[in-house]
Amino acid sequence: MSPDSEKSHAKFRDKHELPFTLLADEDHSVANAYGAWVEKRMAGKTYMGVERSTFVIDADGNLAKVMRRVKPDTHADEVLAALSQ
Repeated sequence: MSPDSEKSHAKFRDKHELPFTLLADEDHSVANAYGAWVEKRMAGKTYMGVERSTFVIDADGNLAKVMRRVKPDTHADEVLAALSQ
């Protein structure tokens, strides 16, 4: 899920031939609820943005694991490890 538009998500999904739905959070309500819409800093400026995070929800709908400030290069392995626990 990201704050990008549904149209942007559809284009990305099609380009990468993803077999699943991508969710848009254009108003940041879900990111806010999970504490992932945060103040960020870059080049001396502050702005609001998404803290790249993963939330693992178990089969009962409970929050099972939270991973914050994830690194895309290695994160897939970390998620797979968390899912196998």
